[in-house]
Amino acid sequence: MSSSSQTNAAAELSAPAASTRVLRQFRVVFNAVKTHFRQVEREAGVGGAQLWALSVIDRRPGLGVTDLARELDIHQSTASNLIKSLVERGLVATSREGTDRRSVSLRVQPAGADVLKSAPMPFSGVLPDALSALDAATLERLELDLAKLIAVLEADEASANVLLSQM
Repeated sequence: MSSSSQTNAAAELSAPAASTRVLRQFRVVFNAVKTHFRQVEREAGVGGAQLWALSVIDRRPGLGVTDLARELDIHQSTASNLIKSLVERGLVATSREGTDRRSVSLRVQPAGADVLKSAPMPFSGVLPDALSALDAATLERLELDLAKLIAVLEADEASANVLLSQM
């Protein structure tokens, strides 16, 4: 065996398998997300989901619960729970406006504005921000490949609407 063949064979033996390399990539992604959530908690004093909701309400004053849930891509009950915690902390106020007195309008309070000023960017979180920066072809490949992984995992796809910060 030539020395270059021996070097290649040794490299193949020492190189981790593709599944190990991909697992490491998932760890990098999850740790980046977790690090950002910790930074948000430390600097802003709220959870990542609360910060994202607060930023959406700030950007769209008068927004309702249904629209907030749609924008965050979460279940309406999850959005209601987020709003409840933001209201209890005095960061958001609710009011009933317009002809339908059942619907609630949301507005950021001064304390909520202070939280947004102290919070690290991106408000939506590092993963949604990074995904939105990818080109359409990359997103399409990633979506197809992750669908295969989800199928092998036999994972509950209902969890797709659970915020990462609440996992």
